[in-house]
Amino acid sequence: MVSSFTQGASHEAENPIELSLRQAFESIEPKLRPPFSLTILNPDEYLELNRAILYGILCEPHFAKTHIKHLHAIVSDGYAFFVNLLVKIVHQLYPKLVVLVKNQLIWVTKEMVHVLGVGFDGLLVSLLRQIIEGDFSDGNLWLCFELANFFLDKWNYILEEEPLVLSSALYVYLRLLADHCRSPNNEKLGTLKRLEIDLCVKIVREEFHLCLKIGRDVVWLLQNLFHVPEFRAIWKDLVMNPSQFKTPEFTDISQFYCIRTSSRYFLLRITPEMESYLRFLLTRVKLGQQKRHQMWFTRKFLSEPSRETVIVDLVRFMCCAHHPPNEIIQSDIVPRWAIIGWLLKSCRKSYVEANVKLALFYDWLFFNESVDNIMNIEPAMLLMVHSIPKYIDMTHTLVEFLLLLVDNFDVERKDIIIKGVLSALRALIHKGVVLSIDVLTSCATLSPVLKEGLVRLLNVK
Repeated sequence: MVSSFTQGASHEAENPIELSLRQAFESIEPKLRPPFSLTILNPDEYLELNRAILYGILCEPHFAKTHIKHLHAIVSDGYAFFVNLLVKIVHQLYPKLVVLVKNQLIWVTKEMVHVLGVGFDGLLVSLLRQIIEGDFSDGNLWLCFELANFFLDKWNYILEEEPLVLSSALYVYLRLLADHCRSPNNEKLGTLKRLEIDLCVKIVREEFHLCLKIGRDVVWLLQNLFHVPEFRAIWKDLVMNPSQFKTPEFTDISQFYCIRTSSRYFLLRITPEMESYLRFLLTRVKLGQQKRHQMWFTRKFLSEPSRETVIVDLVRFMCCAHHPPNEIIQSDIVPRWAIIGWLLKSCRKSYVEANVKLALFYDWLFFNESVDNIMNIEPAMLLMVHSIPKYIDMTHTLVEFLLLLVDNFDVERKDIIIKGVLSALRALIHKGVVLSIDVLTSCATLSPVLKEGLVRLLNVK
């Protein structure tokens, strides 16, 4: 008997992907039992058989090995269509899948990597995106464990065929460890943390060039784990003994600062569902009408205290991966800076608030107009400016944080940081984001100490 595929309210319409798979299975079910037909399939029949086999694998675990043998026998496109179906299921349906189907999904993913199915890298990335930060439920921790174990188990396959997937895994698990290592008394996390640490250390120590593929955000991720002995040792080697990483082109940690992190990494830490609702908010909702949408977003994604850490990733996503076109910028649609201001005000924990501010200013510290995009740094400046005078406390806290960053982020390389921030300010003025920095240095309601700090920064030779 075929099991259920998804769980949901009875009034919800069946997802088109699920519907197409189920209909394919029901229409040709007799052909899915041995002995299999040797008839040559036309293109439509081939696609239909792929759908039916996938439904059988996911919903008939007792026949899964038979179904996968059938697939191997008929495949003619390097598994491209089959893998694409899996990606769509993960992207559109994963949160609603029943436990049995999720188990089968991981099983068939392993099979696709084993046969090097075309597009398996995209499938792994889709699964990584379904791990929810700050979620300590059994189902979410199970997915963390299964994927970490999978990357270690299939290490050679992945490294040889799609090594960049390991850089995605590194980014995800370094972020997750920041949460998991902050909960030392959670018994459920013991084995998982060890596995996550082993995976990340293996990637950094054995394939350091993949860290360079990620870019400057690796520095921040490793800083967050300095209290973990294995990462403290990595950090010391980064700063004092870079030759340990056996990468001739790497000679100093400041080289990371010059490498802008690609937007694809920021997408890894927000689920497709979060991305969809956030993009809706930033492309359809008018300024002044966003409050009810914000309340809904909070209830849906941020209601549990442990989920608050995802705000850091939401801000990095908005700064670096969502760049609205001019027609949106010039319209009355709610701007990025307003949503970021709301999220910053939503922070209850001081360390999360500090990390959100760092997410907002991080690219300022290393800004180079030939490498970096002004859209990455625009939200911080506009949030400071538009908070005057009604929300001057917001302007105050952001200016204060920026000045502290300049002085303390990397004391040994402070000249690089100052150069980056000054380059950012010049670019913001040159591109017309603000007419002049005077909007801050001449602000009557801003603390004189902060205004003096800004002036000193601007006058650094």
